[in-house]
Amino acid sequence: MSESTTATPCLRVQRRTLLLLSLAQVLSGVGAGAVVSTGSLLAVELSGSEAWAGSVTTTMTLGAAIASAVLMRAAMARGRRVALSAGLLVGAAGAAGVVLAAVTGAFWLLVAAGVLIGFGSAVNLQARFAATDLSEAEHRGRDLSLVVWMSTIGAVAGPNLVGAGGSLAAALGIPALSGLFVISAAGMLLGMAVVWVGLRPDPYLVLTGRQPLAGAELTAAPALTVQRPGPRQGIRALWSHPTSRAGLIGIVAAHAVMVAVMSMTPVHLTGHGASITIVGLTVSLHIAGMYALAPVMGVLTDRLGGRIVAAAGMVTLLVSVLLAGFSGDAHLVTVIGLILLGLGWSAATVAGSAMIVAATPVAERVAAQGASDTLMSLAGAVGGLLAGVALAAIGYLGLGVASAVIVLITLAVLTWTARTNRRTP
Repeated sequence: MSESTTATPCLRVQRRTLLLLSLAQVLSGVGAGAVVSTGSLLAVELSGSEAWAGSVTTTMTLGAAIASAVLMRAAMARGRRVALSAGLLVGAAGAAGVVLAAVTGAFWLLVAAGVLIGFGSAVNLQARFAATDLSEAEHRGRDLSLVVWMSTIGAVAGPNLVGAGGSLAAALGIPALSGLFVISAAGMLLGMAVVWVGLRPDPYLVLTGRQPLAGAELTAAPALTVQRPGPRQGIRALWSHPTSRAGLIGIVAAHAVMVAVMSMTPVHLTGHGASITIVGLTVSLHIAGMYALAPVMGVLTDRLGGRIVAAAGMVTLLVSVLLAGFSGDAHLVTVIGLILLGLGWSAATVAGSAMIVAATPVAERVAAQGASDTLMSLAGAVGGLLAGVALAAIGYLGLGVASAVIVLITLAVLTWTARTNRRTP
């Protein structure tokens, strides 16, 4: 089936889909904030070494990489509803695992639980693509960014629930830092319920013609036969078109740099005398930078094109990592750097995602999206792992400079591909 179906029924389903995905993002986003704000601190506490500070972030992003491939296959076989619901259920189990790790003092369990939490993170990534299944071509950036934007509420609230999490932990008789993960698990379970009960009809099944809309006469071919390729075929689909290739490069580089710098910032701040409240506020503002202006990035992508917005995101990332790296004891400068880090990530991710959707045909789209999310998460895992080693070896400043080099290389590649493919849509 092509994307040109009877407008009114599809528009109705699209609006409902955006509403439900947005609500699910608000609820499950609390989990993301909890991991970012306390995961690295809990890892240091249980392991006894700052070198392991990025371990939870690393395993979470590694889990997201695995989950992206698994959820991609689930979406192609059963639709978005089944894939997203299953991912949130596994993510909630991971949050519960973190609580158990904190209670028992088992560092290995904390690391393993991070892998499961990665499934919830993968759902947040896949949801942005689900928002574009029935989008009109001229509104893909807007619809995608709307779902990304709705993550702001839950994600920003997460780190600032430290007090409530501590009170809950005291009431339950568990370690203080683990209380926030109880809230996280509850949020993911509520998000799962919203998706499982509400996401009917399923937008991807409608797109592929496997779930016809009542009252809609299709003007295109009958149900599309969707093959179920693996990650290799998805990567091949991404790399075969210069637009999707550029989008992928921008997404992967931005995520690696963002995870590396962000995951080490709580350790940097506490090492320079910052309180847990300042750490939570810093991470909250960083996450606000990631999501709050996503609709602006989406509109700019629709109007200016993905390449321009992605390049602007890289420039913002360059400024951010240098500011954060050279901040030292100046906590305000660190905060500004982290806000810009989020804004740069937002621009590169929204623009790159829209470029991928625009450049891939329906039959290969979900495979390409899954491959993109897998590579994005792997880049984050590598970034988080190397960031911990870099912090121990060359310090936070060295990490910032190394990140700047990566951004400069990526910006050069994006500029070169734009010049050599000016006629590419």
